Amino acid sequence: MSSAAPDRGPLGAALAWVQDRIGWEGIAHLAEKKQVPIHRYTIYYYLGGMALFLFLVQVATGILLLLYYRPSASEAFESVQYIMAEVPFGWLIRSIHSWGANIFVGVIVAHMLSVFFLRAYRAPREMTWITGALLLFLALGFGFSGYLLPWNTLAFFATKVGTDVPAQLPGLGPLLSRILRGGSDVTGATLSRFYGIHVAILPAITTVLLGAHVVLVQQKGMSVPLSVESKKYRTMKFVPDFLLRDAVGWLVAVGLLAALAAFFPWELGVKADPFSPAPAGIRPEWYFLSMFQGLKYLPAEIAGVPGEMVGVLFFGLVGAVLVLVPLLDRRASRGLPSPWWNRLAVLALIGALVLTILALRPPPGAAP
Repeated sequence: MSSAAPDRGPLGAALAWVQDRIGWEGIAHLAEKKQVPIHRYTIYYYLGGMALFLFLVQVATGILLLLYYRPSASEAFESVQYIMAEVPFGWLIRSIHSWGANIFVGVIVAHMLSVFFLRAYRAPREMTWITGALLLFLALGFGFSGYLLPWNTLAFFATKVGTDVPAQLPGLGPLLSRILRGGSDVTGATLSRFYGIHVAILPAITTVLLGAHVVLVQQKGMSVPLSVESKKYRTMKFVPDFLLRDAVGWLVAVGLLAALAAFFPWELGVKADPFSPAPAGIRPEWYFLSMFQGLKYLPAEIAGVPGEMVGVLFFGLVGAVLVLVPLLDRRASRGLPSPWWNRLAVLALIGALVLTILALRPPPGAAP
């Protein structure tokens, strides 16, 4: 005589139906067995989850702003004004989105630095690093394309300078600049293109790369530093121990964003006027300042080649090296220290910091 199936109630039956159709045993099994190493550098492991959380904050606040924003030169500035002045808590959402964008890039940079100095990119995690580096460039693309959308004076002229940069590349550079601008100058067509890039093209690419990055992290696991690899170290369960600690960090991030948005609301400025002269002190966001200042110091020509072209090619080479670090650092792939890479990274960080500080100085003759 067969026994009757247990009565699981309406909720249990619904969950059983969904589980039968979707099949989440694999995810549940992965969450149950996944372990995270515990050692003195474990704190750096939370930066990846923080970056993912901040990206989701950007998506959520961006969707809310999208409901009221109008991407045209005649209406963009006014629509942002309306969001800040008329939409309930619109000023708060916009400030969280703007502050979150800057903190998001900062967390990604900190995450990549920790991965670099801990040599977590060594085999078999080369592709994890490469996808992460590409995600950093996409985050910079989000910042650059989103900066123009309020259509204020600072954003207009900063975008004009920024879209001049690819024009310095030999061959397709001028064409690339025209494609970005939608013409020979920054106009309403540029705003429309940047809007499409910001809300459609970049999110689509980012979703694919982010999915690949997360899958690679799950497949290859979390690396441990070379100094720890040969020793015995403890582990903790990803669910719930590590995840709960991650969640505490997310709550702190929400509090920080709310405090910054409330006490230092993001200003809108003055509507862009293409016929007015560029105001003094035009500069991009902080993560572009080192490149911006470095290009300013280059002479007009270097060995018969335009100085700006040399600078742009140099920064492009730096970006390529950053992506290909796991393939270039052969000592780390063999489990050996690579001090020269550390020295090179520290030198690059010092140079970027010095150039950023110099770019933040007020222009000559500016009011104190």
